[in-house]
Amino acid sequence: MTTTSTTSNAPSIQGNRNSALWLATLGFFGGFAGVAIFGPLVPKFLAILHLVPWEAGVLAGIPNLTGSLLRIPFGAWVDRDGGRRPFLTLLLITIVGIAGLLVLIHNAYPNHMAGLFPVLLLLGACIGCGIATFSVGIAQTSYWYPRGQQGGPLGTYAGLGNTAPGLSSWLLPLAVVSFSMLVAYGLWFAVLIIITVIYALGIHDAPYFQLRRQGIAVDRNQLAALGQDLVPTGSVLGGLRLAAQTPTTWALVYLYFVSFGGFLALTAWLPTFWHSVYAATLPEGGLLTLTFSLLTALVRVPGGLLSDRLSIRFALTGNLLLIGLGTLLVAMTHTFGVSLAGTVLIAIGMGLQNAIVFKLLPHYVPHAVGGASGWVGGLGALNGFILPPLLGGIAGAVGAPMGYARAFLAITILVVLGLLVVGWLTRWRWQTVLVSGAPDRDASSSTIAR
Repeated sequence: MTTTSTTSNAPSIQGNRNSALWLATLGFFGGFAGVAIFGPLVPKFLAILHLVPWEAGVLAGIPNLTGSLLRIPFGAWVDRDGGRRPFLTLLLITIVGIAGLLVLIHNAYPNHMAGLFPVLLLLGACIGCGIATFSVGIAQTSYWYPRGQQGGPLGTYAGLGNTAPGLSSWLLPLAVVSFSMLVAYGLWFAVLIIITVIYALGIHDAPYFQLRRQGIAVDRNQLAALGQDLVPTGSVLGGLRLAAQTPTTWALVYLYFVSFGGFLALTAWLPTFWHSVYAATLPEGGLLTLTFSLLTALVRVPGGLLSDRLSIRFALTGNLLLIGLGTLLVAMTHTFGVSLAGTVLIAIGMGLQNAIVFKLLPHYVPHAVGGASGWVGGLGALNGFILPPLLGGIAGAVGAPMGYARAFLAITILVVLGLLVVGWLTRWRWQTVLVSGAPDRDASSSTIAR
């Protein structure tokens, strides 16, 4: 789609939806690696800084704090200016954070780290800005595609981009063992700079934003001819306000809180779990975390494609039950194989759930996709920061090593509440259709109402 116009009076549209999808995915992949910045190495920092379990959880989850909260305003920023500016702003802050971490490692690690725990938290907060690129890329990609064709592209974007934490959790410890911590982070620093440059040179915003920058009045028919049928609010606060006024936004926030926030939390926490319960080495813990993280991410791709074709009325419930069963297996056993099987079930459930939530977003909040993307992506991902300290606190209260396993029951409780949310969401959809007297517009698009 899209070409440069050959008529002098016609608007000029640069780029196309496919290049926008792949460049956004590449940028998100680079920024999202920040979720694994401390998780795989928490066992090292645990000893050097003499951290208690809840402090280890805070350190593992700190990138998720800024990475979650900043998704809200930056996702909504897309409604005003398109995705390029907010995306690049987040990547540049991430680069600054990594540069600071390199300076700290060079000057203080490992013998002079005493008292530097707050500095590590600050740098983790900066690095976590790269995680916030998710909501920007979701809205940026969504505006390039018609509503009926969103599932596949968004599943591809999120699924492939979500492989970054798993690969980082595996490769970072290997690089530390093979070379040094300074070299390991230095390599990631160089890769992120290259990704940022490629994104900056190649990305173009959706037609609406290009036309507006050219001073051309934009109407829906003109956008439809260019393949875009979603019109942004044009205001950051307006997009957030409109999305916040829609009840289903908050149902989707919670469902994403369980699945994607849980994914972030476990990607950061699993290295500590495997080390504490089964005495896994740093590379072994990284490989096990890679298994979980990659599976969660890759399942999201077919999950997004299937959501364009299959009824998902019962899919949300099924996904939550998979997550719940997996957490029970991990929590109630001290057998490695059973725990591994439990994490696999959790990964599948979370991956499928993540794909479905953002497939539903353009249908339930079509008037403020950017704002809704910010709320869902931001508050949903916030569980990535909340859950690790909670898991650490439970582990400390119950006692090692089984306290680390019992802590998974906290996720089980979240799943039970999620089942109630799914029931409400289903009833809300049917009531909306009955009150309006109109056919369910989304029935052919596989929404929960089917």
